[in-house]
Amino acid sequence: MVRGAYLYFHSPCFDGIVSSVLALDFLEGSQNWKFAALRPVNYGLRTGWLSEKLSKPFAVVDFLYHPDAGFWADHHQTTFVEPSLKQHFEEQKNPYHIYGSKSGSCAKLLWRVLALRFNYRNTRLAELVRWADKIDAARYGSVEEAISGPYPALNINRALMITRDPDYPAWLVTQLRDHSLDEIGRLPEVVEKSNEVKTLVQVGLDRLSHTVHLDGSDIAVFDVDSSDVLINRYSPYHFFPEARYSIGMVRTNDGIKITAMRNPWRQFPSVYLGKVFERFGGGGHRRVGSVLLKDSDAREAQRVMKRLLREIRKEDASNKKSVAACR
Repeated sequence: MVRGAYLYFHSPCFDGIVSSVLALDFLEGSQNWKFAALRPVNYGLRTGWLSEKLSKPFAVVDFLYHPDAGFWADHHQTTFVEPSLKQHFEEQKNPYHIYGSKSGSCAKLLWRVLALRFNYRNTRLAELVRWADKIDAARYGSVEEAISGPYPALNINRALMITRDPDYPAWLVTQLRDHSLDEIGRLPEVVEKSNEVKTLVQVGLDRLSHTVHLDGSDIAVFDVDSSDVLINRYSPYHFFPEARYSIGMVRTNDGIKITAMRNPWRQFPSVYLGKVFERFGGGGHRRVGSVLLKDSDAREAQRVMKRLLREIRKEDASNKKSVAACR
């Protein structure tokens, strides 16, 4: 029996929340783990992740690989902070270390592998996993659904965007483990936060309309102050649904965040944006990347964004040539 364990999970992130629910359900339900605490983590820890004093024993989900984890699962291609760690993962062949970079979400990866490898699946959590995969892999039916969809899962996802309570993500994990998605997504405190986010996103949409423009014919570029509003990552496609990518500077109270995304409603081989941003100290998925420049001024941030835009165009051109060569 593993007692007094800690679970570290990516937050604020709906996929991180659901992955935690699955990990808790599996580890406590069939592997005799007992958890003392749930700890949300984010990519500001990337540089010192291996030297971070993590409470042992511990599990990690939807976050960077750690060789000392008793249980680990992730789907990000940028998960290995050092090249030697990927080799370590491959050599160890630890059945409790689960990785799949082609999975659209960590929750879907866990759902599949836990069933195949350990014959473990709680069908009550199927709806949670479906929504985690839809949100994390951007499988929305439309821009409108992505920005203001009325569903319980999207209420929770929006609430995560605005809460300042450090205990809120862990609270959501415990609630979603014991109650249905519909119950938690319709709680008054969740709906209230969700509605507040909708209002702030609408104001952000209005503000974005004054700065977003097409660079060339296929990349929506923007520079917007979000210190008192919220900028939804899908908003550029509200104005330019034909754009292949978006990239922009989002000025926050914590610094300047540069974020890029491929259009999920168009079909084409995507640049791996997370890997592009990793070169600049950030990270992400194939379809989305970001980096927070805490100590940079606007001029320096502009330079970084121009370099990122060049890299995206360069790799996109290479992808187009590869596709043409295969025809």
